[in-house]
Amino acid sequence: MLVSLVVCACWGEEWDRFRGPNGAGVSTASGYPSEFGHEKNLRWRTAVRDGKSSPILTRRHIFLTAADGGKLYTQCFDRTTGKLLWERFVERSRSEVVNKLNHEAAITAATDGTNVYAFFYDYGLVSYSPEGKLRWEVKLGPFSNSMGHAACPIVAGGNVVLVIDQMMESYIAAFDQRNGEIRWKTSREEKEGWATPLLYEPVGGVPVIVTSSRSMMGAHRISDGKRLWTRTNVAPSIVASPILDKDTVYTFGYGYDDMSPFEPQLAKYDKNHDGQLSPDEYGTDAYLLGIGRFMGNRDGIVTKQKWEDRRKISMAPSSLLSIHLGKGATQEGDGMTLTREAWRYEKNFVSVVPSPLLYDGVLYIVRNGGILTTFDAKTGEVAKAGRVTGAMGAYSSSPVAAEGKVYLANEEGKVTVLKAGREWEVAHTNDLGEGVFATPALAGGHLYIRTADALYRFGKSPTN
Repeated sequence: MLVSLVVCACWGEEWDRFRGPNGAGVSTASGYPSEFGHEKNLRWRTAVRDGKSSPILTRRHIFLTAADGGKLYTQCFDRTTGKLLWERFVERSRSEVVNKLNHEAAITAATDGTNVYAFFYDYGLVSYSPEGKLRWEVKLGPFSNSMGHAACPIVAGGNVVLVIDQMMESYIAAFDQRNGEIRWKTSREEKEGWATPLLYEPVGGVPVIVTSSRSMMGAHRISDGKRLWTRTNVAPSIVASPILDKDTVYTFGYGYDDMSPFEPQLAKYDKNHDGQLSPDEYGTDAYLLGIGRFMGNRDGIVTKQKWEDRRKISMAPSSLLSIHLGKGATQEGDGMTLTREAWRYEKNFVSVVPSPLLYDGVLYIVRNGGILTTFDAKTGEVAKAGRVTGAMGAYSSSPVAAEGKVYLANEEGKVTVLKAGREWEVAHTNDLGEGVFATPALAGGHLYIRTADALYRFGKSPTN
């Protein structure tokens, strides 16, 4: 027993879902390196199959999803050595057209500390034991999301919870984590959304799942899925996942002050000059495909009227909101009385994929070009806006933080370490030379980073 306890202490903290415990993206451990690469502070490197999902960690294992040759993989690695322990696959049952940044293995799995739960929008939900035994599976879909589904599963209240926000028949559902049986399924008013929900457990209140999606925030009781409140006036495109600080939720989404007219689309695609666009003309353009399939009569044709209808949905400014959840926020109500907007920041941030980070009272938002903005979390005041020198490419990975450091990874594989604070400073930029779309995992003083080619573990010491 003593040996077991020593080993467990060495294995350290877990990172159980997208962006770690409750999606915060923050580790409380110490010993994290600022400088790392192929020849510095590298504990191991393991080749991985193609995918964009982020690593999750139990005390002993690392789980990833991947896709290869029509197969959808769940992979398990030894956390100490990086060795691939097993991989299991399901056959891809369909191929949904998605945004080029999306991927059939882009959705991050979740774990209860032992088992893994992986969701593929081209198949459904599957669960494996730590030894790789299929525990259960639930086939789901197809889905009506023009950009492809992206919200990750979470484990809460003995359930695996999925938010499926799409153009038609959106819902949130809870599956028994023991056997995959559906416990409840609740219809939602929201249309397309891509944010992973979080769990809110107030002192003296009932636990709820807080969601953020197109123009709405909401709360569902974890015990039965009942919708307790809805808050409107949220940004129209929500890709970034919300974050929670005690009784305050921060949500970020983007919109458009203006959108291009229909005429440039006609000039680009209208081969027969009939004033509308057919599927054989616009091909795999995910945005036009979504309008054709899910707007109006859903016949696949994109007309000026359908374009304008979609334009109206998206015409709102980008916004970062601070929402206070009052004492009644786990009771049934209209959301405007049970929640209170503390502050709002609006600016035309277009197409921002990374989720915000809250760390030591400061909010961080990074967007393409390496543009980083920090905010005072209490007031919403902008503290500093500037470019991350040496890493000014595109960003899909979300920032994470630990031990006074903020880690930013761009799509070129440059991982910048910032000295955290309102007036942030670049401490070091590490170039892995391999594209990074996944969000790093932090645990026990070590970084786990998935690139286009490999999974890395960086740390100052061999232990984790």
